Amino acid sequence: MNSPVIGIAGLTKGFGRKSVLEGVDLDIVTGERVALVGANGAGKTTLVRCLLGEYAHGGSALIGGASAREQRREVLSRVGFVPQTPPPLPHPVGVLIGFAASICRCEPRDIQAVATRLGMDARDVWRQPFVKLSGGQKQKLLIAIALGRQTEVQIMDEPAANLDPDARRVFFELLAERSEGQTMLLSSHRLDEVSGLVNRVVEIDSGRVSLDSPLADAVSLSTLLSCELRLRRNERTIALTLENWGLRDQGDGLYFKGRIAGPDRLRFMGMLSRYSGLVANLVLREEPGQEDGG
Repeated sequence: MNSPVIGIAGLTKGFGRKSVLEGVDLDIVTGERVALVGANGAGKTTLVRCLLGEYAHGGSALIGGASAREQRREVLSRVGFVPQTPPPLPHPVGVLIGFAASICRCEPRDIQAVATRLGMDARDVWRQPFVKLSGGQKQKLLIAIALGRQTEVQIMDEPAANLDPDARRVFFELLAERSEGQTMLLSSHRLDEVSGLVNRVVEIDSGRVSLDSPLADAVSLSTLLSCELRLRRNERTIALTLENWGLRDQGDGLYFKGRIAGPDRLRFMGMLSRYSGLVANLVLREEPGQEDGG
């Protein structure tokens, strides 16, 4: 068996009298894409922060055999990280991109290129403080910094939750391009948000691992589904929602066509469930020429 890229053994952490992590054991090997799920307060964020060296803790939490607590710069140079809540950084966008590039010895233009693919021109906000960006811009920039560098490990906390459908589709494409040989840990309190991105699920409950299972229905990150949907009646609310997902009205307000990223299919179906009484027919087909993603 491959040596783990992420190795967590007997990890404990508490705050005052409150115990948050109670002996977590978890190994993640090269190429695994792991969803770390659990209710709010289960200990997911605390685990990630211990792994990144932000908290002192009991037990061990290693990346590539090294502790970020003791070898912070070395470890973080090998990790791309997207936090759930963007930090209130006062630094200009250009300074952040330059600093991130220097950590991993890459070119700032590599980060800019990823931002451009996500629909954000970093040059337009080059001198603007990060804290002044919109929520979507912050998310795109953080993802660009994480994916624009050559790192072995990606650790992300609900990275695509605030992205529009077009940007989400590009995000999945970017992950697919980097998935070979790269290890990913994606934290979320909702499995449906990340199920299409991962091949293994680990659930944290009350500070312990309560479930660790491969995901049988893993989908290729590059899969695209053609979508045809017919409504029972013309309804502006659902029409706007479908347009935001990239589906186009074919002329009568009842028939829509477009493409859905395969990893987003559960989110898409969840959205449609709110309008189940309006949906007359739905067809999702994997586009020709793609490998079967399940």
